[in-house]
Amino acid sequence: MNIILLGPPGAGKGTQARHLVDTRSMIQLSTGDMLRAARTSGTEMGQKVAAIMDAGKLVTDEIVIGLIEEQLTTQSGSGFIFDGFPRTLAQADALAALLSKLGQSLHTVIEIRVDDEALVARISGRFTCGDCGEVYHVKTKPTSVEGKCDNCGSTNMVHRADDNADSLRTRLMEYYKKTSPLIGYYYAKGDLRPVNGLADIDEVTASVEAVLG
Repeated sequence: MNIILLGPPGAGKGTQARHLVDTRSMIQLSTGDMLRAARTSGTEMGQKVAAIMDAGKLVTDEIVIGLIEEQLTTQSGSGFIFDGFPRTLAQADALAALLSKLGQSLHTVIEIRVDDEALVARISGRFTCGDCGEVYHVKTKPTSVEGKCDNCGSTNMVHRADDNADSLRTRLMEYYKKTSPLIGYYYAKGDLRPVNGLADIDEVTASVEAVLG
């Protein structure tokens, strides 16, 4: 089972992806994580990625697809979760071609829908554990002990510099310009399944599970 999680920054894609990794043994493919891992891997592809990133340039779709193919052919699990990819229609076509080439298919695309202003309020209070990646919120999901991760016990709490109202509105505009066309693309293919991302985390999780069956 291969799925895509769609939704604007802060919609909760990472939280739902971690749940599916834990409960279904799926493998999360995050573009950012793959690029960081490739950069330090020492492989031929990794050296290409490092050279491009060190020069301050954007990594091409071709290279990202190459990294994804590497993961699809070397990792084993019950399926893959594409998180942060595709972001454009060209990338969506490239991913479809890659899956076809490997004899695989896309099971479904889950769109986590949220209201922009509610999202701004949610993100402005968000912080994460720098060690295990668990996500918290000052109002809706604080740590049980202030400054200490409930999941791993770390005190390395991180608040992203761009998790503020102005930065988020800029990121939302970028998302709507580049990524929102994918909603129509996958709807036309019959793959799109929307869920309410403003519900409680457990309700969102239940909705995602219901989609996947």
